[in-house]
Amino acid sequence: MKLLTTIFFAFFIMNCSYAQLKKNIFFEQATLIKKFHTIEELENLKKGQLISLYTNRVNEVITVLPYLALTNEAGVKLSDIGIKENSDNLRALNKHHGTNTEMLESSKNMISEFIPYADTEKIIWAILYFEEVIKKVRIGANGNF
Repeated sequence: MKLLTTIFFAFFIMNCSYAQLKKNIFFEQATLIKKFHTIEELENLKKGQLISLYTNRVNEVITVLPYLALTNEAGVKLSDIGIKENSDNLRALNKHHGTNTEMLESSKNMISEFIPYADTEKIIWAILYFEEVIKKVRIGANGNF
């Protein structure tokens, strides 16, 4: 029983440490899309697949844009750009993460309700537009805009 309690406690501490580590970053690599598409690739997809791609691109834009003046890279911590990791700053960042999670869920619901009514060509155009915005964000301020 003591071994089980020790293992549980160790797991709990590691989990809390990992969660704390993630709390002080602006956004994670997992929020970023992995692939950009050509118009030909998109034209070969069904509307449901296009809506999924559309949702993913909206999520990345919503997640990354608020931090654009600070960083365009995933996994950047407050301390990496000279911001103190004190309780006020961590609380503000955590509050934004919570609000952002709610906004992403709301956007996902709205997209799933209304975007199926859009013309397929317009969904494709929007996906390509979002991908261009994302490419420019990833290039950064010192890139070739």
